Amino acid sequence: MNDERAHEMVEHLQAAALELIEAARAFLDVAEDMVKDPGQALAMASAAAKMAGTHGPRPDGHGASARVEHIRVS
Repeated sequence: MNDERAHEMVEHLQAAALELIEAARAFLDVAEDMVKDPGQALAMASAAAKMAGTHGPRPDGHGASARVEHIRVS
């Protein structure tokens, strides 16, 4: 490996590390907002669940409504 390629590799790694740090900061900002105002987080989660087509707990209390019809075959 020549010096130019090694230098280019280090530049790419530095840029990638800086992007990861920026993404982590953005994530932490959102997490902080959710801790400070959990009502807003619950509203966002509810809206996301509606968009995903889930409708709350199943009658047996586990997860979202079932989308599979179980047919007993004898």
